Amino acid sequence: MLITALLLGLLGSFHCVGMCGPIAFLLPLDRKSQTKRVLQIISYHAGRLFTYSIIGLLFGLIGQRLELFGLQQYISITVGVLMILAIVLPAKVFSKYNGSGFIYRWVSKVKSALGATLKKKTLDGFFTIGFLNGFLPCGLVYMAVFASIAAGGGWQGGLYMIFFGLGTIPLMTTAAYLGNFLNATLKQRFLKAIPVFVVIVGLLFILRGLGLGIPYISPSPMVSVQEVSANYECH
Repeated sequence: MLITALLLGLLGSFHCVGMCGPIAFLLPLDRKSQTKRVLQIISYHAGRLFTYSIIGLLFGLIGQRLELFGLQQYISITVGVLMILAIVLPAKVFSKYNGSGFIYRWVSKVKSALGATLKKKTLDGFFTIGFLNGFLPCGLVYMAVFASIAAGGGWQGGLYMIFFGLGTIPLMTTAAYLGNFLNATLKQRFLKAIPVFVVIVGLLFILRGLGLGIPYISPSPMVSVQEVSANYECH
Protein backbone atom coordinates (compact mmCIF):
# COMPACT_ATOMS: atom_id res chain seq x y z
CA MET A 1 0.00 0.00 0.00
CA LEU A 2 3.01 2.31 0.41
CA ILE A 3 3.37 2.33 -3.38
CA THR A 4 -0.19 3.64 -3.69
CA ALA A 5 0.69 6.37 -1.18
CA LEU A 6 3.71 7.38 -3.27
CA LEU A 7 1.68 7.38 -6.50
CA LEU A 8 -1.15 9.30 -4.85
CA GLY A 9 1.33 11.95 -3.78
CA LEU A 10 3.01 12.02 -7.20
CA LEU A 11 -0.23 12.41 -9.16
CA GLY A 12 -1.78 14.59 -6.51
CA SER A 13 1.18 16.97 -6.54
CA PHE A 14 -0.36 18.65 -9.59
CA HIS A 15 -3.32 19.45 -7.35
CA CYS A 16 -0.92 20.42 -4.55
CA VAL A 17 0.85 22.92 -6.80
CA GLY A 18 -2.51 24.51 -7.50
CA MET A 19 -3.43 24.66 -3.80
CA CYS A 20 -0.04 25.22 -2.13
CA GLY A 21 1.88 26.46 -5.17
CA PRO A 22 1.61 30.11 -4.13
CA ILE A 23 3.49 29.23 -0.94
CA ALA A 24 6.20 27.41 -2.92
CA PHE A 25 6.45 30.34 -5.33
CA LEU A 26 6.89 32.78 -2.44
CA LEU A 27 9.57 30.83 -0.59
CA PRO A 28 12.41 33.27 0.17
CA LEU A 29 15.07 31.07 -1.43
CA ASP A 30 18.67 32.19 -1.54
CA ARG A 31 19.25 32.97 -5.22
CA LYS A 32 23.00 33.43 -4.83
CA SER A 33 24.08 30.18 -3.17
CA GLN A 34 23.04 26.86 -4.71
CA THR A 35 23.99 25.00 -1.52
CA LYS A 36 21.88 27.21 0.70
CA ARG A 37 18.98 26.99 -1.74
CA VAL A 38 19.08 23.18 -1.71
CA LEU A 39 19.23 23.09 2.09
CA GLN A 40 16.29 25.49 2.30
CA ILE A 41 14.20 23.30 -0.02
CA ILE A 42 15.12 20.19 1.99
CA SER A 43 14.18 21.94 5.23
CA TYR A 44 10.83 23.01 3.76
CA HIS A 45 9.97 19.47 2.66
CA ALA A 46 11.18 18.06 5.98
CA GLY A 47 8.66 20.30 7.74
CA ARG A 48 5.83 19.07 5.51
CA LEU A 49 6.79 15.43 5.97
CA PHE A 50 7.00 15.91 9.73
CA THR A 51 3.45 17.26 9.79
CA TYR A 52 2.18 14.45 7.58
CA SER A 53 3.88 11.85 9.80
CA ILE A 54 2.22 13.28 12.91
CA ILE A 55 -1.20 13.28 11.23
CA GLY A 56 -0.66 9.74 9.96
CA LEU A 57 0.53 8.58 13.39
CA LEU A 58 -2.56 9.96 15.13
CA PHE A 59 -5.05 8.55 12.64
CA GLY A 60 -3.12 5.28 12.44
CA LEU A 61 -3.48 4.94 16.21
CA ILE A 62 -7.22 5.50 15.86
CA GLY A 63 -7.33 2.70 13.32
CA GLN A 64 -5.24 0.48 15.60
CA ARG A 65 -7.66 1.05 18.48
CA LEU A 66 -10.54 0.01 16.27
CA GLU A 67 -8.54 -2.99 15.08
CA LEU A 68 -8.30 -4.28 18.67
CA PHE A 69 -12.05 -4.78 18.52
CA GLY A 70 -11.69 -6.94 15.40
CA LEU A 71 -12.77 -4.17 13.06
CA GLN A 72 -9.72 -4.09 10.77
CA GLN A 73 -11.53 -5.49 7.74
CA TYR A 74 -14.51 -3.20 8.28
CA ILE A 75 -12.17 -0.21 8.61
CA SER A 76 -10.51 -1.06 5.31
CA ILE A 77 -13.88 -1.40 3.55
CA THR A 78 -15.21 1.81 5.11
CA VAL A 79 -12.10 3.76 4.12
CA GLY A 80 -12.38 2.46 0.55
CA VAL A 81 -16.05 3.44 0.36
CA LEU A 82 -15.33 6.92 1.76
CA MET A 83 -12.56 7.50 -0.78
CA ILE A 84 -14.87 6.54 -3.64
CA LEU A 85 -17.76 8.62 -2.27
CA ALA A 86 -15.46 11.65 -1.98
CA ILE A 87 -14.89 11.38 -5.73
CA VAL A 88 -18.35 10.46 -7.02
CA LEU A 89 -20.40 12.74 -4.79
CA PRO A 90 -20.88 16.33 -5.98
CA ALA A 91 -18.39 18.70 -4.36
CA LYS A 92 -21.17 20.67 -2.63
CA VAL A 93 -22.60 17.54 -1.03
CA PHE A 94 -19.21 16.29 0.17
CA SER A 95 -18.13 19.66 1.57
CA LYS A 96 -21.43 19.86 3.49
CA TYR A 97 -20.80 16.66 5.43
CA ASN A 98 -17.00 16.28 5.58
CA GLY A 99 -16.57 18.55 8.62
CA SER A 100 -14.24 20.90 6.79
CA GLY A 101 -16.16 23.93 8.07
CA PHE A 102 -14.48 23.48 11.44
CA ILE A 103 -11.07 23.27 9.78
CA TYR A 104 -11.54 26.46 7.80
CA ARG A 105 -12.38 28.36 10.97
CA TRP A 106 -8.84 28.09 12.25
CA VAL A 107 -6.94 27.83 8.95
CA SER A 108 -6.72 31.63 8.82
CA LYS A 109 -4.44 31.45 11.87
CA VAL A 110 -2.15 29.05 10.02
CA LYS A 111 -2.03 31.41 7.04
CA SER A 112 -1.17 34.34 9.31
CA ALA A 113 1.68 32.37 10.85
CA LEU A 114 2.87 31.41 7.36
CA GLY A 115 2.84 35.03 6.27
CA ALA A 116 5.11 36.00 9.16
CA THR A 117 7.48 33.06 8.64
CA LEU A 118 7.84 33.67 4.89
CA LYS A 119 9.94 36.72 5.75
CA LYS A 120 12.66 34.53 7.28
CA LYS A 121 15.48 32.90 5.33
CA THR A 122 16.84 30.63 8.06
CA LEU A 123 16.61 26.84 7.80
CA ASP A 124 14.34 26.61 10.84
CA GLY A 125 12.11 29.22 9.18
CA PHE A 126 11.78 27.01 6.08
CA PHE A 127 11.06 24.00 8.30
CA THR A 128 8.31 26.00 10.03
CA ILE A 129 6.83 27.02 6.67
CA GLY A 130 6.68 23.37 5.61
CA PHE A 131 5.30 22.34 9.00
CA LEU A 132 2.46 24.88 8.79
CA ASN A 133 1.91 24.12 5.11
CA GLY A 134 1.16 20.52 6.04
CA PHE A 135 -1.86 21.61 8.10
CA LEU A 136 -3.56 23.52 5.28
CA PRO A 137 -6.78 21.84 4.07
CA CYS A 138 -6.29 19.69 0.99
CA GLY A 139 -8.60 17.10 -0.54
CA LEU A 140 -5.69 14.83 -1.49
CA VAL A 141 -4.35 14.93 2.06
CA TYR A 142 -7.82 13.92 3.28
CA MET A 143 -7.65 10.88 0.98
CA ALA A 144 -4.23 9.91 2.35
CA VAL A 145 -5.50 10.38 5.92
CA PHE A 146 -8.41 8.02 5.17
CA ALA A 147 -5.87 5.44 4.03
CA SER A 148 -3.65 5.93 7.10
CA ILE A 149 -6.57 4.90 9.34
CA ALA A 150 -6.57 1.50 7.66
CA ALA A 151 -2.77 1.21 7.61
CA GLY A 152 -2.75 -1.05 10.67
CA GLY A 153 -1.20 1.07 13.41
CA GLY A 154 0.43 4.33 14.44
CA TRP A 155 3.82 3.94 12.79
CA GLN A 156 2.24 2.38 9.70
CA GLY A 157 -0.11 5.36 9.37
CA GLY A 158 2.79 7.76 9.83
CA LEU A 159 4.85 5.89 7.22
CA TYR A 160 1.93 5.94 4.78
CA MET A 161 1.65 9.71 5.09
CA ILE A 162 5.44 10.13 4.73
CA PHE A 163 5.36 8.19 1.45
CA PHE A 164 2.45 10.34 0.31
CA GLY A 165 4.52 13.44 1.10
CA LEU A 166 7.57 12.02 -0.70
CA GLY A 167 5.46 11.65 -3.82
CA THR A 168 4.69 15.38 -3.81
CA ILE A 169 8.33 16.47 -3.51
CA PRO A 170 9.47 16.42 -7.19
CA LEU A 171 6.78 18.73 -8.52
CA MET A 172 6.65 20.97 -5.45
CA THR A 173 10.44 21.38 -5.67
CA THR A 174 10.20 22.28 -9.35
CA ALA A 175 7.48 24.80 -8.51
CA ALA A 176 9.68 26.39 -5.86
CA TYR A 177 12.59 26.67 -8.31
CA LEU A 178 10.79 27.71 -11.47
CA GLY A 179 7.54 29.29 -10.32
CA ASN A 180 4.33 28.89 -12.32
CA PHE A 181 5.82 26.72 -15.06
CA LEU A 182 3.10 24.11 -15.61
CA ASN A 183 1.70 23.54 -19.05
CA ALA A 184 -2.07 24.01 -18.73
CA THR A 185 -2.93 21.03 -20.96
CA LEU A 186 -0.56 18.68 -19.13
CA LYS A 187 -1.87 19.87 -15.78
CA GLN A 188 -5.49 19.20 -16.81
CA ARG A 189 -4.63 15.67 -17.93
CA PHE A 190 -3.07 14.82 -14.59
CA LEU A 191 -5.91 16.44 -12.68
CA LYS A 192 -8.35 14.24 -14.58
CA ALA A 193 -6.29 11.17 -13.68
CA ILE A 194 -6.35 11.88 -9.93
CA PRO A 195 -10.04 10.92 -9.33
CA VAL A 196 -9.57 7.71 -11.31
CA PHE A 197 -6.53 6.75 -9.25
CA VAL A 198 -8.29 7.58 -5.95
CA VAL A 199 -11.21 5.30 -6.94
CA ILE A 200 -8.72 2.52 -7.78
CA VAL A 201 -7.05 2.92 -4.38
CA GLY A 202 -10.50 2.89 -2.73
CA LEU A 203 -11.34 -0.36 -4.52
CA LEU A 204 -8.04 -1.87 -3.35
CA PHE A 205 -8.93 -1.04 0.26
CA ILE A 206 -12.38 -2.62 -0.19
CA LEU A 207 -10.82 -5.76 -1.69
CA ARG A 208 -8.32 -5.95 1.17
CA GLY A 209 -11.16 -5.74 3.67
CA LEU A 210 -13.17 -8.47 1.95
CA GLY A 211 -10.38 -11.02 2.55
CA LEU A 212 -10.87 -12.95 -0.69
CA GLY A 213 -7.60 -14.85 -0.39
CA ILE A 214 -5.87 -13.00 -3.24
CA PRO A 215 -2.15 -12.64 -2.36
CA TYR A 216 -1.01 -9.05 -1.69
CA ILE A 217 -4.37 -7.62 -2.77
CA SER A 218 -7.02 -9.34 -0.65
CA PRO A 219 -5.32 -11.73 1.80
CA SER A 220 -7.44 -14.08 3.87
CA PRO A 221 -8.31 -12.82 7.37
CA MET A 222 -5.81 -13.91 9.99
CA VAL A 223 -7.04 -15.68 13.11
CA SER A 224 -6.70 -13.33 16.04
CA VAL A 225 -4.40 -14.09 18.98
CA GLN A 226 -7.40 -14.12 21.31
CA GLU A 227 -9.12 -16.82 19.23
CA VAL A 228 -5.97 -18.97 19.15
CA SER A 229 -5.57 -18.65 22.92
CA ALA A 230 -9.20 -19.54 23.51
CA ASN A 231 -8.93 -22.62 21.30
CA TYR A 232 -5.76 -23.68 23.05
CA GLU A 233 -7.39 -23.43 26.48
CA CYS A 234 -10.37 -25.47 25.29
CA HIS A 235 -8.07 -28.41 24.46
